[in-house]
Amino acid sequence: MSTLNRRTLFASGAGLAALSLSACGAASQGESPTADESGVTTLRVAASPQPHAEILAFISENLAADAGLEIEIEEVTDYKIPNRLLSDGEVEANFFQHLPYLETEMEENGYELTPFEGVHIEPLGVFADSLTSLDDLADGDEVAVPNDPTNRGRALALLAENGLLTLAEGVEPTEATPDDVEDNPKNLTFPEVDAALLPRTLADYAAAVINGNIALEADLNPAEDALVLESGEGNPFANLLVVRTEDAENEALVTLDELLHSDDVRTFIEDTYSGAIIPAF
Repeated sequence: MSTLNRRTLFASGAGLAALSLSACGAASQGESPTADESGVTTLRVAASPQPHAEILAFISENLAADAGLEIEIEEVTDYKIPNRLLSDGEVEANFFQHLPYLETEMEENGYELTPFEGVHIEPLGVFADSLTSLDDLADGDEVAVPNDPTNRGRALALLAENGLLTLAEGVEPTEATPDDVEDNPKNLTFPEVDAALLPRTLADYAAAVINGNIALEADLNPAEDALVLESGEGNPFANLLVVRTEDAENEALVTLDELLHSDDVRTFIEDTYSGAIIPAF
């Protein structure tokens, strides 16, 4: 079941307050965000709790007021919800996904959405309850992978990079499925599991490939706890701010994206996540 936790973080840093979608100053459903009489524009942003909502909270508490913004953060843990909320006009932006996932969602659902540039990378990692190395995997072991198409292929590519399998020639990593595994020396199987469930079901498998933000939410530190970790260099899976195409040049949304790419945010990411989350700019 999906979880949606709505909260408002005021730019003054005054704290959290309950929020309804008709909150004063917020755009009406589907309308482009505009400034109120005081010159402040309220932006509703759907975001994963970690690190996306935390990064937005840092902006809200430290940078937004001077930029004339107030940010209402709607925390969402189900990947299928944020693009629907955005497309339906219930939020002005979302911040939770990388470009390959967005492209898949737009193709499958007909969304007219536009991404800004990448903000950070959440390296995929291979985690295990009892193993200390991938070499400890036994013949026939199960290695769980996310069941959404892009992260499933990304997970299989990570396993291939670490010598556990070979993907068929010509298969794009973002499109790979277990059926595309050509060479599998340990006869591993790859159960496909909802990404958000992987940490709590980790004990059911020999290992699992888990998204960085989901690992953090489960008190796993990818930089310290993963057996292997995806490289950030040249990584196409940077997470980014996404808006409706009609709002791609909206001044307030462009300003929010500029804040996401500021030196202050870079320092916050580096100091807060110690390599578990990597700036993409």
